[in-house]
Amino acid sequence: MHKSVLLEESITSLALKEDSVIVDCTLGYAGHSFQILKRIRKGFLFAFDQDREAISHSSLKLASIGTNYEIIYSNFVHLKEELLKRNIEKVDGFLFDLGVSSPQLDEDYRGFSFHKDAILDMRMDQNSSKTAKEVIHTYTKEALIRILREYGEEKYASSIVNAIVRERAKKEIETTLELANIIKDAVPFSYRKDHHPARKTFQAIRIEVNDELNVFRKALVDAISMLSLHGRVCVITFHSLEDRICKEIMKEYTDIPKELRNLPVIPEAYEPKYKIIGNIVPDLQELTENNRARSARLRVIEKIKE
Repeated sequence: MHKSVLLEESITSLALKEDSVIVDCTLGYAGHSFQILKRIRKGFLFAFDQDREAISHSSLKLASIGTNYEIIYSNFVHLKEELLKRNIEKVDGFLFDLGVSSPQLDEDYRGFSFHKDAILDMRMDQNSSKTAKEVIHTYTKEALIRILREYGEEKYASSIVNAIVRERAKKEIETTLELANIIKDAVPFSYRKDHHPARKTFQAIRIEVNDELNVFRKALVDAISMLSLHGRVCVITFHSLEDRICKEIMKEYTDIPKELRNLPVIPEAYEPKYKIIGNIVPDLQELTENNRARSARLRVIEKIKE
């Protein structure tokens, strides 16, 4: 069963009011949206997802609370244009939960997990054309090494990619377990002790398949630009690349220009319009109860002036 990470902390950080207009950019199985909708009886919830199974499940769940919501079948990279289509120019709160949902990991055929045998897929949007199998078979050796280093921060990227290239020259690599075994055989035995050696490679390929970092960067900037006064953006990240992007973008919006920092009084026109509200990690209880919380971090930014 999927358990939302940092659920209470993110709901609290959104500072919900009864009439708030909120956007859940990552609906998933409605863990966060369910709690949001309960608190905004006179407001409205827009929720984005590109996974039809998640949408089908969440529609029933949200309908049990009310009708003041709309699920938008789209990648959140399109959040601004989709909201403007609906005449929504200002939003009181955005939530991004960048973790892959448990059902996606648990459903064998989706190809996200290195623990279960499935066709190499990894698409969040099942209408998308690019799959993990295509990445593994059509990318050059150099491109694969770059992806594993940049997106997986994998120190054995060269060894793993060399093994993949050797294997794909002999026959097609069809399944997740085939790939996981190739990776396992390509790294030193000592590397297998603490974590599964395929974890970082699978993460890197998933990010490439779904263009996750570029999509997130654009969506976060758009979300911040659409905030109403005292509106907030809450972002739950699960690995250092996403978190670095989030931290850098939020810093850009909240920093005083470098050349003005030593002035005794900052001219009002140059005072930041945004403020960092939170940088929260799971408590010990959540870490104990939910293994997927171990790398999570919640960052929150608020618009403090027009």
